[in-house]
Amino acid sequence: MANSHLLLISIVLMGNLVAVLEAGNFNDLTEITWGDGRGKILDGGQGLSLSLDNYSGSGFQSKNEYLYGRFDMQLKLVPKNSAGTVTTFFLSSQGEGHDEIDFEFLGNVTGEPYTVHTNVYSQGKGNKEQQFHLWFDPTAAFHTYTIVWNANRIVFLVDQIPIRVYNNHESIGIAYPKSQPMKVYCSLWNADEWATQGGRVKTDWTQAPFTAYYRNINIDGCVVKSGASSCASRSTESTNSAKPWETHELDAKGRNRVRWVQSKHMVYNYCADSKRFPQGYSQECKRSRF
Repeated sequence: MANSHLLLISIVLMGNLVAVLEAGNFNDLTEITWGDGRGKILDGGQGLSLSLDNYSGSGFQSKNEYLYGRFDMQLKLVPKNSAGTVTTFFLSSQGEGHDEIDFEFLGNVTGEPYTVHTNVYSQGKGNKEQQFHLWFDPTAAFHTYTIVWNANRIVFLVDQIPIRVYNNHESIGIAYPKSQPMKVYCSLWNADEWATQGGRVKTDWTQAPFTAYYRNINIDGCVVKSGASSCASRSTESTNSAKPWETHELDAKGRNRVRWVQSKHMVYNYCADSKRFPQGYSQECKRSRF
C-alpha cells in the first residue's frame, strides 16, 4: 500500500495549474443537500457522515461541476446488517438525457459481502452494469474509490487498483459522456425493493440508524462555470501540459490487475447477460475491455 500512496502523491505533484486541484475539505467542496440533519460534516470539514433511518436517508453534492477529472473519495461503509441500504459515490449531470458515472455499494446481511455496482450513462441511457465483490471488508476501515474520466475512457479504481475500464467507442456509434458537466454526488438511502439479493432481503429497521463515513475527498479536474471550463485555455495539441488523468490508460501491470479483479471478484457483467439482452450484446462488448 505504501507504493500506492507514493503513486497518488506523485500524480498530484506532477499536475499543472490549469485543471483545478481541490483537496480535502468538505466544507469547501461540498454541501449537504437533503436528509434533515442526517448528514453531518465532521472534524472541521475533514470528514462527513451520512445516516439512514426509516424516515429518510441523506446526501451531499459538490459545489462545482466538472467536465473530466480524477475524483477520489475514501469511504467506510455501513457495518453488520446493511441489507437494503445503498451507499453511493457518483458523478451526474442534470436534466433529460443526463450523463452519469456510478459507484453504488449494495448492503447485505451480516457476514455476506457488499456488492460494488458500477454503471455508465450517456444521454440518458445506461444498461452498462458491472458488479464486484471486494477482496476486503469495506466496513472495517476506510478505502479509496476513484473515478478517472477523460475524453478517451472512464476508469474505476479501488485502492488504486483498476477494476473496470469503459472506453470511448463513439467511432462505432456508442454514446460517451463528453459534453455535459457533472457534479459529484454521494448518498445513503433505502432500496430494499432491489438492492440486496434482488430484493429478497429487506431492511431491518431495528438496526437503524445506518451510518456511512466519507473522508479525504480529492478532485483534480476541469471546473465548469457559466459554460466555461477551467481547462479551455489549454491547447488541445499540447501533451506536455496534460495532467496524468487526462491521458490515463492501463499499462501491463494495470491490465493484469483488471484481469485478476474481473476473473476473481466480478459477479455480474452486462456483456455476458444473454437473458437480459437476447438480441445480442452492445457493440462495445466485442472490443477490448481495456
